[in-house]
Amino acid sequence: MRENINDLLAFVAVATDQSFTRAAARLGTSQSSLSRTIRNLEERLGVRLLTRTTRSVSPTDAGERLLRNVGPRLDEIEAELEALGTLRDKPAGIVRINCSENAAESVVWPKLAQVLPAYPDIKVEIFIQHSFTDIVAERFDAGVRLGESLEKDMIAVRIAPDDRLIAVGSPSYFERHAPPETPRDLTAHSCINLRLATRGGLYAWEFEKDGTSLNVKVEGQLTFNTMRQIVDAALAGFGIAFVPESGIHGHLARGTLMQVLDDWCQPFPGFHLYYPSRRQQSPAFEVVMNALRHRG
Repeated sequence: MRENINDLLAFVAVATDQSFTRAAARLGTSQSSLSRTIRNLEERLGVRLLTRTTRSVSPTDAGERLLRNVGPRLDEIEAELEALGTLRDKPAGIVRINCSENAAESVVWPKLAQVLPAYPDIKVEIFIQHSFTDIVAERFDAGVRLGESLEKDMIAVRIAPDDRLIAVGSPSYFERHAPPETPRDLTAHSCINLRLATRGGLYAWEFEKDGTSLNVKVEGQLTFNTMRQIVDAALAGFGIAFVPESGIHGHLARGTLMQVLDDWCQPFPGFHLYYPSRRQQSPAFEVVMNALRHRG
């Protein structure tokens, strides 16, 4: 029976990740050992569970059925075992969080860094991903998104105040170029573009003033897919950037970045931690959630 459970855990990992490489890394085993485990499970059940090619791994119809019916039950067993941590002196276990780089750097890590030293038995895995992810299918305990992007069937906890995307540039840039007075003036400036991970296109800068919305497609020499690089390029004088205000307070205070078009930049709901409503949360997760909770 114990062997069956271990084999099922291995199957769920491979079927979910659709990769022996990623599943082996997550389980802390070798690809060859994991492949043998899956073959043994298929032989005992008398049915093929995975379709393997040189480039991909995907569940068969039988595998999809097993994943759909057994996967959630294994999650429940794992949650119950983690809940036994309440009988220990301190909470323990692994908490896996999926979030963007900006959320990790500006909110998640700064808050956890203050709390985790008091809980050495809690392990936290922060997985950076810019596109939207099914946290249930990917076996994350929680994800982080902006408040306006949350799914209705999730429990959401605010972990940051409202934020704004603001247009900024370095003093050296504005010594060479007159600051824009309206968003339309940006078309005459060198701007630093953001490549969207979800759709692959360039982000059109969104502005609003007195009920009037305006989207501007900007041009410039540089395009990045992370905010850190965009901020670095703006600091170096390559042009105007459109970045979260929460991540550059220090630069604004020191004067290394200057804000323009302030009255066109409106607030939006800040970051929220979200997780499935049907899953019982472990004591370790409760510690992490309370550490991240916004109390402003």
